[in-house]
Amino acid sequence: MERVELTDEVHVSRLVYGMWRIGDVEDTSPRHVQEKMEACLEQGISTFDQADIYGEYGAEAILGACLAQAPHLRERVEIVTKCGIIAPFGVYADRRVKYYDTSAEHIKASVDRSLGEMKTDYVDLLLIHRPDPFMDHLETGAVLDALVASGKVRAVGVSNFKPHDWSLLQSAMSNKLATNQIELSVMSNESLVNGELAFLQEKGVSPMAWSPLGGGELFQEARSPLALKLQEIATQNESTIADVAIAWLLAHPSKIIPVLGTNNLSRIKQISNANEIEIDRETWFDIYTVANGCEVP
Repeated sequence: MERVELTDEVHVSRLVYGMWRIGDVEDTSPRHVQEKMEACLEQGISTFDQADIYGEYGAEAILGACLAQAPHLRERVEIVTKCGIIAPFGVYADRRVKYYDTSAEHIKASVDRSLGEMKTDYVDLLLIHRPDPFMDHLETGAVLDALVASGKVRAVGVSNFKPHDWSLLQSAMSNKLATNQIELSVMSNESLVNGELAFLQEKGVSPMAWSPLGGGELFQEARSPLALKLQEIATQNESTIADVAIAWLLAHPSKIIPVLGTNNLSRIKQISNANEIEIDRETWFDIYTVANGCEVP
């Protein structure tokens, strides 16, 4: 499995296992979570994506229960988590409204809670989950730098930020932002042309892609022109449309890092199959054309 250097300190696997649905199954036992993690590690997938809000603020604890029983896994993996969203459920059930909090006080408290929930002394990558229109970039930048200096966080980045949001926060930091986790798939590909991906390429930053299979929508439209095109290519490669959709992202020169989430153990064992599919330029544009419903200008 290829690895991507985000910073001098943090390298991640080219494919990442997303844990946003880790609590959506009947069996959330440490043993079952360990089986999923080991299935990923056998393929070279060593990076696991979390967020404080996942599972109504409960997903990190599910991972933590696993790491408490199998502490040897911690040194073999990289953990990504996020903070900044306050939603009126779980630990914040008393709040009136959903909002963002990028204050130093909240970020520090959130990191400490995440460390406790996941039974670890540090996270490899902390992301600010959403751009905050009420952000004091000087305060937020300073606390992120302080967290890196403390060793609680090895690197920091953002999620869902536009280029201007990135530039504002980066202007107040000494550490470089390591990545931007954005929505990107063959179905949601606006960032390819709206400047978001170009901005990251200019900075030499590899983006992480959430919902790289369109939240499952692709599989719900099995007879759509896009699904048929992907199936055609999948058949040629003795693979699946999911593998082709991920291979399409992997082919892009910006080194996109897809974040894949499934609770099906047999599917987890096949996540890396996308690495075996080569998408040349013409095939890439063939898929892009069908996805957008028109040829390029």
